[in-house]
Amino acid sequence: MPLRNFLAATFAAALLCASPHAAVADSAKETFTNPLLPSGPDPWVAQRDGWYYYTNTLGDRIALWKTRDMARLSEASPVTVWRAPKNGPNSTSVWAPELHYLRGKWYLYYSAADRLHDDDAHRHSFVLENASDDPTLGPWVDRGMLQTDHNGIDGTVFELNGNLYFVYSAYIGDHSDLIIAPMRNPWTLSKPQVDIAQPTFSWEMQGGRKILEGPEFLQGPSGKLFLTYSASACWSDGYALGLLTAQASADPTSPLSWTKSSQPALAQSVENNVYAPGHNGFFKSPDGREDWIIYHANSGAGMKCTSKRAPHIQPFHWRDDGTPDFGVPMKEATPIDAPSR
Repeated sequence: MPLRNFLAATFAAALLCASPHAAVADSAKETFTNPLLPSGPDPWVAQRDGWYYYTNTLGDRIALWKTRDMARLSEASPVTVWRAPKNGPNSTSVWAPELHYLRGKWYLYYSAADRLHDDDAHRHSFVLENASDDPTLGPWVDRGMLQTDHNGIDGTVFELNGNLYFVYSAYIGDHSDLIIAPMRNPWTLSKPQVDIAQPTFSWEMQGGRKILEGPEFLQGPSGKLFLTYSASACWSDGYALGLLTAQASADPTSPLSWTKSSQPALAQSVENNVYAPGHNGFFKSPDGREDWIIYHANSGAGMKCTSKRAPHIQPFHWRDDGTPDFGVPMKEATPIDAPSR
């Protein structure tokens, strides 16, 4: 066989051998399935410098999971960064931790109660501070209890136009409302502390309680302001996400700035066998092109408010009017494309 024919045949054979693998490489895309972990009530994600830091309610401590890929969260090892003291106002029921990077430091906000009085009348918000670049390292300094006007839970923080704001779920009579307050610094509230939302719809009163809790801030691509919240009792299958909307130029401390959507923004899907979705957070894909929501949910009806609530993530989109469209909870064990890189 002439040399040129031999080379041509060798090249063709190499292509035949290589092309199937090349096709697989070109078409392959990382996928994952929900839930990310078998347990994870009140999930939260913070991201900085290419890392994601995840946390959820553990009851007696706060742990952080560190990963570059949320789709592989289960491969990360949790690091316990704080444990509740044996006694005192934050000694039990450590719920809903949130990690925020503010003014050059990390802050952990969480709810807790006194083990001698583990009831709604003794639940408060607390904050820890860490000056390390990596929140899984370095010491956490106890900045104490936030001086809220009401007892309550589920505090969150957001920064807008250089100002910090704190929002939490307050126990007021027989219901729970959302209260917002400006902050002088990440551990000190200012005045006024204003009630911006109360339970008014039937879907906010399921399970025998009138509850708005778990507020989370989101700013849209057009600058609009949003606060999601979890409505109804967490032991109800009807537990769902509600949505408050304000214009980009609005004063977030004015109740008149916020408009409540009349229907849930994310609710149970009987068809997909996902119940009680709630207490969410938001994050971006590694390349910054996709918006994702994280929330906890039950994998069946009647599972109530236990540690079996597990973290789910899914991408969401923006409607033409600038409001978020979270869709419906995606069915467990269904392959989902991982966040874009």
